[in-house]
Amino acid sequence: MNRRAFLRMTAAGLGALALPELAQGRAGNSNKPNVLFMAIDDLNDWIGCLGGHPDVKTPNMDRLAARGVLFTNAHCCAPACNPSRASLMTGILPSTSGVYHNPNPWRRSGVLKDAVTIPQHFMAHGYRVVGGGKIYHGGFPDPPSWQEYFPSQTRSQPQDPMPANRPLNGIPNTAHFDWGPLDVGDEEMGDYKVADWAISELNKRHDRPFFLGCGFFRPHLPWYVPQKYFDMYPLDKVTLPNINDDDLADVPPIGRQMAKPQGDHKKVIDHNQWRKAVQAYLASISWTDTCVGRVIDALEESPYADNTIIVFWGDHGWHLGEKLHWRKFALWEEATHAPLMFVAPGLTKPGGRCSRAVSFSAIYPTLIELARLAPKPELEGSSLVPLLKDPNTPWDRPALTTHGKDNHSLRDERWRYIRYSDGMEELYDHDADPLEWKNLASDARYADVKERLAAFLPAKNVAEIGKGLQTQN
Repeated sequence: MNRRAFLRMTAAGLGALALPELAQGRAGNSNKPNVLFMAIDDLNDWIGCLGGHPDVKTPNMDRLAARGVLFTNAHCCAPACNPSRASLMTGILPSTSGVYHNPNPWRRSGVLKDAVTIPQHFMAHGYRVVGGGKIYHGGFPDPPSWQEYFPSQTRSQPQDPMPANRPLNGIPNTAHFDWGPLDVGDEEMGDYKVADWAISELNKRHDRPFFLGCGFFRPHLPWYVPQKYFDMYPLDKVTLPNINDDDLADVPPIGRQMAKPQGDHKKVIDHNQWRKAVQAYLASISWTDTCVGRVIDALEESPYADNTIIVFWGDHGWHLGEKLHWRKFALWEEATHAPLMFVAPGLTKPGGRCSRAVSFSAIYPTLIELARLAPKPELEGSSLVPLLKDPNTPWDRPALTTHGKDNHSLRDERWRYIRYSDGMEELYDHDADPLEWKNLASDARYADVKERLAAFLPAKNVAEIGKGLQTQN
């Protein structure tokens, strides 16, 4: 099956429904639903239910997706941790806030300085709001968003064990761009401790509705996870991404600068580390899948199973050699596409698949509509509730991703259109070219496609806000 064949499958149909009362829980006296808000760091579409990689083993993410609606064509607002999360949590686009890159301290944006985040909005409506693990970018936690946080309000993740003799991959001066197995038990890992904390919250007796944020750090670099997860992917059987060595020949200069083919990709190839890197990324995904499964099991066994909305998202995608590029920090499919799924008891039906192109800016308005909280007109995304009712509902808004001022990508169900700050363009037809190898932007036959998508480019592109502490997250 083609790498993105899932994205072209017809979404499972559901009858159009009025928004019902969400199911009453087995415990508690509130008719307000709880929320389990699960964030995964640097997870691209390499999960079983999205079909992004043929080898991957993610049984827990797959069973969660099967419980509700899986968005097979969901895209981040920015292909970097900080701007993606700041936009998702505030409902404000990077082009409006000026938060374009990881070093931008998002609360210093004039637009976001007093923004009410998703958890703050739930807090204002009487929810107990707690979080643990990586929800915001590590360098810029937001204590006002939480009544309690694990491990602390200023530290987003417990310490992971670190191997001796780094770098394990043998690439000189590689910093955290490293991978290899750890000889430790699961319980020594930071994400395991975050899962333990979330499970303890689900085991408590709650007398009011709760909003529980649970963020897992892997598969963020470095890809150090216990040996048994590497053993799930024998090195000689690991499938490498399908790439085109001339892929950047028709890409404008700004896009090539983003790709940096003489950087990470050259280092990986020169040190014969490509297959080991893919193995390590897959191992890290399966590690995180285990943590996700532990939390989902705890919810299912708790008194809150029937009255808890689950939203599961990855903050952006990740390249492993496609477009001769590694990491995120680009505007192509591998960097923008990430998992998004919703389970809303009493509304979503099992097995829902939606192929509409949607943005993570939609998460905030969707959650407050599901929970029947006061609307917030300043939010720049559109609620996904119509698609949760019926995944085949018409949807004419492409998903917008921004990487740096005036650099934008728009993705609909067939096309990706990129316009850079110098006006140069890329256009890809996913029906014919799902790997985005042939740039059609100069072909006059597609001028109407570019014009239609360009109408959704943001009218406002504010200056980048002052840079703060540079972090590796």
